[in-house]
Amino acid sequence: WGALALAGAQVFFVLATRQTTAANAIFLQYTAPVYVAFFGIWFLYEKVTRADWATMAVVFLGLGLFLGDNLSVQAGWGMVNALLAGVSFAWYILLLRKQKDASPMEAALLGNLITALIGLPFAFTVHPTGLEWAGLLFLGIFQLGIPFLLMAIAIKQLTAVETVLIQTLEPILNPIWVFLVVGEAPSAWALVGGALVIGAVTVRALVAAQATRAERVVAT
Repeated sequence: WGALALAGAQVFFVLATRQTTAANAIFLQYTAPVYVAFFGIWFLYEKVTRADWATMAVVFLGLGLFLGDNLSVQAGWGMVNALLAGVSFAWYILLLRKQKDASPMEAALLGNLITALIGLPFAFTVHPTGLEWAGLLFLGIFQLGIPFLLMAIAIKQLTAVETVLIQTLEPILNPIWVFLVVGEAPSAWALVGGALVIGAVTVRALVAAQATRAERVVAT
């Protein structure tokens, strides 16, 4: 089920980017922390703290500022698929965390394999160049493959909410790579929004680490 949720998250996100703006797809996919928080209470029995809710609020505000004018109220299947991508990604995190004491790595591997099989027929409708194949190979390994394996390792130590909140750094870091490689500078509002998300997630991580250290001290 974890593998199917991962495949759904990727397929629905690709469909959403074809049917609505990329900003809409990103913003709606990263509503996942809310679903993780609500479903995790009864599915994982993990408590959602006030710090978690506060972090989510700041993250959504930051994402809104970051994406700015690219957000729209465009309706249709693009918005629906983006929401389904968020729900699917949330359940992937929940199911990964559910098997933290077993081996969550298999869900990541199988999920990407299912996604590849779904996308394979469409590969025969185009004729990528050698450079484009190299780009696909690079993205498959370093942008999706390795990160999902690292997430499967990290989920053993983090709560589901902590894991998905850290994932919201992904769209924020995107313009940094664009600036370093292409030289395209982000807008002032994008910088403010990005700073809010990075700050909120960092503070939440530091608070969680401090609480963990305190619990270990008490236990010893």
